[in-house]
Amino acid sequence: MKGPDELRSHRWYGGGDLRDFSHRTRARQLGLNPSEHLGKPVIAILNTWSDINPCHMHLRERAEQVKRGVWQAGGYPVEFPVATLSETYQKPTPMLYRNLLSMETEEILRSYPVDGAVLMGGCDKTTPALLMGAASADLPVIFVPAGPMLRGHWRDEVLGSGTDMWKYWDDRRAGLLGDRELAELETGLARSPGTCMTMGTASTMTSAAEALGLSLPGAAAIPAVDSAHHRMAAAAGLRIVGMVWEDLRISRILSAEAYADAVTTVLALGGSTNAVIHLIAMAGRSAIPLGLDDFDSLARRVPVLANIRPGGEYLMEDFYYAGGLRALLSRLAALGLLHTGRVVATGRTLGEELDGARVHNDDVIRPAGKPVAAEGGLAVLRGNLAPGGAVIKHIAAEPHLLRHTGPAVVFDGYRDLKRRIDDPALEITADSVLVLREAGPLGGPGMPEYGMLPIPERLLAQGVRDMVRVSDARMSGTSYGACVLHVAPESFVGGPLALVRTGDPITLDVPARTLRLDVGETELRWRRAAWRPPEPRYERGYGALYAAHITQADQGCDFDFLARPGVNPEPDPH
Repeated sequence: MKGPDELRSHRWYGGGDLRDFSHRTRARQLGLNPSEHLGKPVIAILNTWSDINPCHMHLRERAEQVKRGVWQAGGYPVEFPVATLSETYQKPTPMLYRNLLSMETEEILRSYPVDGAVLMGGCDKTTPALLMGAASADLPVIFVPAGPMLRGHWRDEVLGSGTDMWKYWDDRRAGLLGDRELAELETGLARSPGTCMTMGTASTMTSAAEALGLSLPGAAAIPAVDSAHHRMAAAAGLRIVGMVWEDLRISRILSAEAYADAVTTVLALGGSTNAVIHLIAMAGRSAIPLGLDDFDSLARRVPVLANIRPGGEYLMEDFYYAGGLRALLSRLAALGLLHTGRVVATGRTLGEELDGARVHNDDVIRPAGKPVAAEGGLAVLRGNLAPGGAVIKHIAAEPHLLRHTGPAVVFDGYRDLKRRIDDPALEITADSVLVLREAGPLGGPGMPEYGMLPIPERLLAQGVRDMVRVSDARMSGTSYGACVLHVAPESFVGGPLALVRTGDPITLDVPARTLRLDVGETELRWRRAAWRPPEPRYERGYGALYAAHITQADQGCDFDFLARPGVNPEPDPH
């Protein structure tokens, strides 16, 4: 256990020179008495609350509950507003800014007199960004997930945000819904604060954070407006003070076994494909090798047990009442798929925290003998069209498309797609393969969630609801369909996707894990020789920094200078 003079904040406040005097003077300016903060763990609360982020609209209030816990445990809380990455509003995509928030997180924790941190987030990119920055700073931290919103409702139907938005928008484009129905849906899809209540990227990543051991057990599934969420926030504030005294740094929790268990959890949840990129980037910050092949290897032996949309039937509120993540993890542990001896944020082992967990609804959290799918919900594809790999959430696709060959219909960027997809002159059938390029990390820019390419209106009117779609983009975790994503290298840097022409046959074979462009090597060499790189998207500012240092999807889309090993010195507060 640490003593008060071993606290990191003591270096700012505890000495007898001019700078220490200055720091104490400014604390008095803040209205603090010495007894309120001196000799106590100073806890940073990094809050991604914003007026324009509906997923986090309750986090200003939750920060007060975190503070309550910190004070109760004898610490001193300091709230820091940090960048909010709102999936619903930020353009071209908050993925462009994930690394910016990670840098902000790291540098705030490094440069201020704090001993530990509570990280508050949930909307897709905030969770990995906060944890990436915290891993680089390596202080004791605990994560408070924003929590999923309540179930959606429309007439007599239960709605899932995102998933049902795509579904009913297709019905609108097919002429099955009018303005009145659409207006009603607008008021019913998202009914409360919190993240998407499907197993989208938000709940996938907050569940991954809990599986890693960085949240209190059971935190990820608590609905945002449930009183249990208030209590969890206060308990997290109380616990972080203990973690500081115990010097339980994030590096002691984020082991190779923890990352393997996070991947296993994502697969068993039928989670978002975005988790592949984020967990690879997070592991890179922890100097732990993790790649696409690790996901595919585990996917072949981890069953999908969570029956949650878009790959299943239920929503996160149902998952919570069925026992939540502790219950699901207990079933994975019983199958020998988890490393239960590793330490988590409570200071206990994962196995100890899972002891006594129960499943209350076997249809929501399936037993191993009756899984939603026998294999994990993700598959990694390789072939001459994706030498660096690609991913597909095959559990959310129509089964007949998992082995498919069809002619490509190519779109150069999302604007081209929007302009031509419903053109009556476009030669396209249900067997065609929609191809979108210039949507990757550099081409997007930022790798937007364009991967669930829209199906042409005339095919929707014929009842077509899924087609094979291939892109170097991502897609929302709430999306569904036979969408091949994250094709690497991306077309913008000359990846094979740049060479595809309309009419070229493309073969997708998920059981064989292949994605192939059926064009001869001689022809491809000729096309490559004729290819010219596009103009850079940015000439200055953060975009130029991003373009100069971003890695490809199979490497986690981190900045190369953040992902590489190395230690930054602690700042001298004097």
